[in-house]
Amino acid sequence: MIENLTEMGAKAKQAATNLAQLSTSQKNKILAEIAKALEINVENILQANQYDIKHTTGMEQKFVDRLTLDKERIFTMAEGVRQVASLPDPVGKLDQGWITQAGLQISQKRVPLGVIGMIFEARPNVTVDSAALCFKSGNAVILRGGKEALHTNIKVSEVIRTVLTAQNVPADAVQMISETSHEVAQEFMQLTDYLDVLIPRGSANLIQTVVKNATVPVIETGAGNCHIYVDETADLSMACDIVVNAKTQRPSVCNAAEKLLVSKEIAQQFLPMVADALRKYNVEIRTDQKASEILGKRAVPAATNDWDTEYNDYIIAIKVVDSLDDAIDHINQHNTKHSEAIITKSYQHSREFTDRVDAACVYVNASTRFTDGFEFGFGAEIGISTQKLHARGPMGLKELTTTKYVILGNGQIRE
Repeated sequence: MIENLTEMGAKAKQAATNLAQLSTSQKNKILAEIAKALEINVENILQANQYDIKHTTGMEQKFVDRLTLDKERIFTMAEGVRQVASLPDPVGKLDQGWITQAGLQISQKRVPLGVIGMIFEARPNVTVDSAALCFKSGNAVILRGGKEALHTNIKVSEVIRTVLTAQNVPADAVQMISETSHEVAQEFMQLTDYLDVLIPRGSANLIQTVVKNATVPVIETGAGNCHIYVDETADLSMACDIVVNAKTQRPSVCNAAEKLLVSKEIAQQFLPMVADALRKYNVEIRTDQKASEILGKRAVPAATNDWDTEYNDYIIAIKVVDSLDDAIDHINQHNTKHSEAIITKSYQHSREFTDRVDAACVYVNASTRFTDGFEFGFGAEIGISTQKLHARGPMGLKELTTTKYVILGNGQIRE
């Protein structure tokens, strides 16, 4: 094994202790330097990225898209770091405070989680997002990316670690595991003496592997089998634009729409319209029987497992539903609790949809593609949690902290 994970964990734990002592202004200054360094080193990062792409074999195009960087994407990553620096620091903030009957002054304040472990696949931006968010929230982070992006991730982490060293901050606040074997991943998932929490980002298979094998507490991020429901009151032109955007703007990501549900009352009018719009992007359409009768050769019949599949590709499945209740029931049965949308002019329908649909993010008249830490104003995200404990939805700075109670007394004893 190349790395000694126990040693890495010990170094991260020490670094986390040091990070917790930094002031907000110190952290913001260092984040600004990291953003600048990413832009200065753009050519070196692109060179490493091109090496990874060149040596990747058998990878589907949708995953190559996730792996690929260009100058614009790197500058966007740097801007995300600057936005993290501009956000309020959650560390030390008081959630609440009160005085008990015994005269104890109790306050609940925000503190870092400690050492965060990240396991992710071919997304180099996760290295930057995770490092920035963890650093601002006072946490050390150990990253384990996929083999496909190994050289890119190493180069990016080197840039960040160089800045930390230059700013007299322990470089081990950000560490990258360079060994990508399953054995090392398994050991990492069980590094309970050093990791306070483990966050997986990637495919449903990766996430479930971590959930099933980790002994470290896991914040489960989810795959995105996202739905859009177009009801009978919808502005059809707006609905068409939203569906096309949610499906085609970047189909390889978890907040892309995978399913379209359409009210039977507008199906005859809307389905040909949206099918023609999607066809311009070469989207394959899979349909239930009712939608097939309307679209004919423009679609292929959907299989049973289509309704539970996250495609991450130019594919969408369409189902005609009888009512709002049917749409909600279908979504709650098949979704992954990620992002769901309704297109409607009905206030009542919008309220019922947002109240009853079980998902981290529920939209009215907007694309599901907005489920993103940057778009939500978090600067970046460390993941999109689809579970219900501790954090849900895009996780920013606050979700990377926990609380402690501070109790001040003047000699009280309990009788």
